[in-house]
Amino acid sequence: MKRDCDFDIIVIGGGHAGVEAALAASRMDCSVGLMTMDASKLALMSCNPAIGGVGKSHIVKEIDALGGIMGKAADYSGIQFRRLNLSRGPAVWSTRVQCDRRDYNQFVCDIVNGTPQITVIEALAGKFLVENNKINGIADESGKEYSCHSVIVCSGTFLGGLIHIGKEQTPAGRLNEKAAYRLSESLDSLGFELGRLKTGTPPRLAGTTIDFSKCQPQPGDTPIPFFSPETQATERQQVSCFLTYTTEETKRLVIENLTTSAMFSGDIDSTGPRYCPSIEDKFYRFAHKESHQIFLEPEGNGTDDIYPNGFSTSLPEDIQLRAMRTVTGLERVEFRSPGYAVEYDYCPAYQIRQTFETRRVENLYFAGQINGTSGYEEAAGQGLMAAVNAVLKQRGEKPFAPSRSESYIGVMTDDLVTRSTTEPYRMFTSRAEHRLALREDNAHDRLIGYAEKYSLISGRKITDHRELEVETLGEITRLEKTRVNVTEFTELKERLPRKENVSLADLLRMPGMGLAEIESFDLSRNGVSRRARERAAVRIRYAGYIAKQDREIERFKKLESQPIPEGFEYETLNGLKNEAREKFSRFRPTSLGQAGRIEGITSGDIAVLAVGIKRHNSISQ
Repeated sequence: MKRDCDFDIIVIGGGHAGVEAALAASRMDCSVGLMTMDASKLALMSCNPAIGGVGKSHIVKEIDALGGIMGKAADYSGIQFRRLNLSRGPAVWSTRVQCDRRDYNQFVCDIVNGTPQITVIEALAGKFLVENNKINGIADESGKEYSCHSVIVCSGTFLGGLIHIGKEQTPAGRLNEKAAYRLSESLDSLGFELGRLKTGTPPRLAGTTIDFSKCQPQPGDTPIPFFSPETQATERQQVSCFLTYTTEETKRLVIENLTTSAMFSGDIDSTGPRYCPSIEDKFYRFAHKESHQIFLEPEGNGTDDIYPNGFSTSLPEDIQLRAMRTVTGLERVEFRSPGYAVEYDYCPAYQIRQTFETRRVENLYFAGQINGTSGYEEAAGQGLMAAVNAVLKQRGEKPFAPSRSESYIGVMTDDLVTRSTTEPYRMFTSRAEHRLALREDNAHDRLIGYAEKYSLISGRKITDHRELEVETLGEITRLEKTRVNVTEFTELKERLPRKENVSLADLLRMPGMGLAEIESFDLSRNGVSRRARERAAVRIRYAGYIAKQDREIERFKKLESQPIPEGFEYETLNGLKNEAREKFSRFRPTSLGQAGRIEGITSGDIAVLAVGIKRHNSISQ
């Protein structure tokens, strides 16, 4: 690695994307400058202090498999742990951890500050230093310049950020924090297309002013479902979240004051997240619903601040308070801070490659909300991917681009570079065609080979995982071989009247039977870890479905293995519709499979493209 610059890599932004990028690059032996406005706010949870949830937890597990810290930070700071969707199949089982936001932030700060390869630069990025369409460094807003080989932009909502509370507008990326306007200007001057998106956050409530007796407690799960296998499986005191509901009075008050909301007054014309609407949107778009759920979620052990999940708003502060006091249990509530909406600049993601490097400027990478995504987890995954690829390019090695069939990070990446982002992108399990193969429990199976290849994790972790796999296979063999005498158990005699004995594996395959249900029949499981038992049970129960999906993945790989040459000229293709020609030129797909996933592309377009590629390759040979 060359050392002729101040840093190998400069990361702009100290949020979840930025810290994963900086730490991944440092693990690959790069010197990193992490530029952020406040070194004490690394990975600060600007919105809900929770990690994971449906779809998102899969990304957290994948980040952990690749050596990232998000899952470990959540495990360390967790105050409530839950597993969601357990009544459904394992493809959608998801872990969610409510965190102490201050502990999470401190854990990350300690890790970053304890990493010798990382230098934290407290400054506001101002201008990209570019020569011959290649990045040379970055200048902060004071004019001080820093040279580097690569820059990764993880700007979050700070890029051209503008906060709205009713009619009040404040240039900021987060409440009471400056926005990066000069950086937006620098991107514009380099020819990048910029757009505007918006997101929002609820007010923060004083817990001592809430009557929790009127709300429904939502306790955590035991045993605790930690994200990372490195976390010691110890018990801890968990706190409860609480469920409450808006009332008819809430609806009336919000509807009467819609025009005072920035979203409905015309002050905001950018698009927000459809799956996480403001309270104004909820009552306006779902007028038939009389009430909506509000989850009251603690922000930590040492504070009584409460996050009212489901009450995002940009109403004036006095209207927010009046409306909040109509919610059951919140009749006398007081605010710690008001809710607000924030608009920010982003760069539509057709301008990046699968490596997250921009097409316009070499060695400049985008990660997180600048690509039109939302969520801590999505941002962190992109930051890690951008860093790995920036390092690999500096080394002259092939890029790291896991496919849709390998990871949720691959699904997200492919979605970004093949689809037009018109609203903030969020991960859902429904986005993954091969989700049964992309479960939470096998994230390390799928990605640890890459982690080893790129030196993202230690040899000890690789050994531990291999030992777990041996234990899992041994448990599968034991469950297949261990037989139960049906006649000894009344429950089994009723369900299996024609059988004398059955294997534990066969019991697991029966509807309604899981590990908990077979425990009374399984008397020889001593010494097998819970994790190995769970992994074995999933593989046994869903073996047929998994085999079917594996065949689908093989067919998928055949299309993905037909590459489109770099710089292929779509203008020369006869018989291609103008719309398809424009979209291929805009998104620059790397394979026939990826080309087919671009919105609006037909099988006929792919047939024409396939013929054109074949002709191009024959001429080139």
